[in-house]
Amino acid sequence: MKQTTELKGNWNEIKGKMKQKFATLTDDDLLLEEGKQDELYGRLQVKLGKTKEELHKLIADL
Repeated sequence: MKQTTELKGNWNEIKGKMKQKFATLTDDDLLLEEGKQDELYGRLQVKLGKTKEELHKLIADL
């Protein structure tokens, strides 16, 4: 999945931008573990009140 590969490759940069944009996010919220991308999106969906599709677009636009 292209999205997952890009996410893993640029995650440190994306994580920093997400923390700037959403001050309520913590390092634990943004923890990306191998094979657990769905859990990451689930945490972000709950914390930010956004759908998975909205999160994909948000991350792609960073």
